[in-house]
Amino acid sequence: MSERIKPIAIHLPQFHPVPENDEWWGKGFTEWTNVTKTTPRFKGHYQPQLPADLGFYDLRLEEARLAQEALANAYGIHGFCYYHYWFNGKKMLFEPLERKLKNPKEDLPFMMCWANEDWTRAWEASENKMLLKQDYSFEDDVNHIKHLISYFKDSRYIRVQEKPVFIVYRPELFPDINKTLQIWRDEAKKAGFPDLYLGYAQKSQKEFLSAGFDFAFEFQPNFGKLPKPMGNHTIKRIKNKVFAKMGIKNNGISSVYDYEAYVNVQKNEGFNSNVYPGITPMWDNSARKNKAFILHNSTPEKYKNWLTYIKENYPWSKVPEKFVFINAWNEWAEGNHLEPCHKWGTKYLEMTKEALK
Repeated sequence: MSERIKPIAIHLPQFHPVPENDEWWGKGFTEWTNVTKTTPRFKGHYQPQLPADLGFYDLRLEEARLAQEALANAYGIHGFCYYHYWFNGKKMLFEPLERKLKNPKEDLPFMMCWANEDWTRAWEASENKMLLKQDYSFEDDVNHIKHLISYFKDSRYIRVQEKPVFIVYRPELFPDINKTLQIWRDEAKKAGFPDLYLGYAQKSQKEFLSAGFDFAFEFQPNFGKLPKPMGNHTIKRIKNKVFAKMGIKNNGISSVYDYEAYVNVQKNEGFNSNVYPGITPMWDNSARKNKAFILHNSTPEKYKNWLTYIKENYPWSKVPEKFVFINAWNEWAEGNHLEPCHKWGTKYLEMTKEALK
C-alpha cells in the first residue's frame, strides 16, 4: 500500500452538448446552462457559482481536459473518478473519457463509477417523465463488462493489487446484484485480470458489502445524517426565462444547513470497515432544483479541517489503498467543486494539498 493518501475527485462529464440534451432541454444545453441562470435565494446565499481559471469549458476539447489534469496534478489529486452512463448498450456523455483514452498526453490516473439511475425530468419536478430507463438483465451485464474491459486495460486506469477499480452508484436498483457482480468478475478473469476491485457509493448506512462488493466509499453529502437546519429560507421568485419555460414556480423551501455543523455530525458517525472516507468541499444544488439542499457557510478552511480529521483518524491500515473520495471535481450545478470559482479561486485545491501533504 502506498504511504501517500490518494485523493480521488469525482468527475462529471456533462460539460459538452449531445443530441439527446439538445432534444430534451434545448439546443446547446450543457450543465453550464443551469449554472449561469441561477440567482441567490436568500441574503448571503453564494449564487451563482461561476468558474474562474478554467472558464466555461467544453470537455470535447483536448485543451480543456489537459487544463483540468494540469490543475489536478499541481494540487496533488491522484486521479479522477468519471461518472459512466450506460443504458443497455446506449452510452451517454462518453466523449471526454473516450477522447482521453486516445490521447497519451492526458496522463492523470482514472477510474469509473456507473451512475445507474433512470434519467428523468427530475430537475423540473416531473420524475415520472422518463428520458432514459435502466433495464437490467444478465445478458446486458455481460455486454457491459466486455465494453468496460477496454477501459480497464488502459495503463492509466487505477487498480488495486492489479485489479481494476469499478464502482456502482446505486446497488439497490439491481434485481440481483450478487449475480451481476459474479458475471463481471468472471468476464474480467477471462480477459486476463486477477479479479475486479468492486465498490459502491454508500449513500446511507444500508450495507451491500455482503452482496459481493469489496468496498464502499462514503458518498458526501450524506443526506441521512444531518444537523438541525438553519431555518427555512423562502426561495426567491426567479423570473428568468429558463425557469419560465420549465414551468417552475420558485416559491418552494430550501433545506439549509450550516456546513460546519454538518461536518461535526459526520465526524460523530465514525468510520466503518471497508468503507473509504468521503468528503465534500461544499454543496448547493439550487441551480438544478426548486427545493434545494444547501450547505451554507462553507469555507476552504472548514473543508481543510474536515480533511485533516479524516487523514488523522481514518484506520488506513485496514484497507489496501489510501483512497479518499472527494465529491466533486466539477459538479457546478450542485455547487460542489474543487475547480476554481470567482469567490474562492484555487483555495479549495490549496487546502486539499496542504491537508494531505
